[in-house]
Amino acid sequence: MQLPPFIPGRELSRHFFMELVQPLLAAAWPALRYTAAHIGAGSDALGFDTDLSRDHDWGPTVVLFLSESASNLVEPIRELVGLQLPHSFMGYPVGFIDSPEEPGTHIPAPPGYNGPLIHHVFPTTLSRFCERELSWTPGSSLEAADWLSFPMQRLRSIAEGTIYYDTLGELAALMQQLRWYPDQIWRYLLACGWHRIGQEDHLMSRAGYAGDELGSALIGARLVRDAMTLCFLFERRYAPYPKWFGTAFRQLDCAPELTPLLHAVLAVATWPEREAAWCEVAIRLARCHNQLGLMPVQAAEVQPFFSRPFQVINSDRFVAGLLATISEPMVRQLIERPLIGSIDQWSDSTDLRSNPSWRLRVRSFYE
Repeated sequence: MQLPPFIPGRELSRHFFMELVQPLLAAAWPALRYTAAHIGAGSDALGFDTDLSRDHDWGPTVVLFLSESASNLVEPIRELVGLQLPHSFMGYPVGFIDSPEEPGTHIPAPPGYNGPLIHHVFPTTLSRFCERELSWTPGSSLEAADWLSFPMQRLRSIAEGTIYYDTLGELAALMQQLRWYPDQIWRYLLACGWHRIGQEDHLMSRAGYAGDELGSALIGARLVRDAMTLCFLFERRYAPYPKWFGTAFRQLDCAPELTPLLHAVLAVATWPEREAAWCEVAIRLARCHNQLGLMPVQAAEVQPFFSRPFQVINSDRFVAGLLATISEPMVRQLIERPLIGSIDQWSDSTDLRSNPSWRLRVRSFYE
């Protein structure tokens, strides 16, 4: 099927809503108050889609948020768009079918298909959306255990959604509420990020010293990921899931300076070279940290790891300095335990971080 030149999904969906969906709703329910948005975990909703994204789960899309009092219109709206939407818009298919090869994904309906179609117009309510995306009820309090059990990729998918039309205001308020961590949680996560680095930077060199260059390189790669995650925290941006982790990192202010240094940690062949490259990264992380002004300035320099012949940044001083600034009781309780941080800092399980049904169990770790 020949598709027209690529257009970013958010732009395509804006036209789709304004030119097709909004007029249908206005004609059927002139007084209806709702919010229309492109929001969620898809590459297009995050603004990272490319022409390759168009093979599945991509196309004209809009999520319609209804008030609870209008929730009875969810099915009528689905029926309306199913009957009234054209087969294509701006050269792109509007109807989709389940992929026979990838269960759970949608692909454009092939030409001449006469079976039932799926349309990417999703009417819902804010409460249903939050339950599905976060296993959380909007309007309820957000405690430390909630923030730490929300995966970053889920928070980003909501906080950075695109609103096309809004007469309710509920979604905009939620996006603002989830824009970033509360200050005390943020400090705790920064401390945990530094703690992770301090647990492994010397091991990278120790493994290489013992003749295990593969193990040293593996630890070096873990440190690169931890450094990048710390940079997201420095700049108050949620990190997306792995496919777009590096792409999103390139958007950070620190990326131009740090990217070649991070590449060097991954590219060198011997542990002394790897240690030298990592030390350059660590020094710049220390400078970025100092610019936050959250604690007394620390020297941006490396030093020997006790009496061993390895150079490290001595992360403990950043951890201790940050923890000393935490006064909120619920967060103080957390620092009296092992510093595991948020779910993203102690698990990289795709199933755990992408399936909200696990969240309440994860939440119990912090209670």
